[in-house]
Amino acid sequence: MRNLLPIVMLVGSNIFMTYAWYGHLKDLRSKPLAVAIALSWCVAFFEYCLQVPANRIGSTMYSLPQLKVIQEIITMCVFALFCIAYMKQRLTLDFLWAGLCLVGAAFFMFRHMQASP
Repeated sequence: MRNLLPIVMLVGSNIFMTYAWYGHLKDLRSKPLAVAIALSWCVAFFEYCLQVPANRIGSTMYSLPQLKVIQEIITMCVFALFCIAYMKQRLTLDFLWAGLCLVGAAFFMFRHMQASP
């Protein structure tokens, strides 16, 4: 169960990150760029409040490459949900193929991982 804490924190971090990176395209489109940048930085603060401790905790149980692959998989999943639910965009099969490439990356990163008792 302890191994899930960094993953849960990275999911939360990615929600903030995705909104900071792309939410302004919907919510702040009519605002000046400087306003969008400032508000995105404010949102990104909360991303880092989760991401930094998640990686610190995660580094005690996962290798750095494993953490990166976990992060990328979470990013793709959160981004897909964000696209569909918040931005009302349609995902294409190309997104699925890219996701399957990440499944392959996860397989290769974790195939030699020893199960801990």
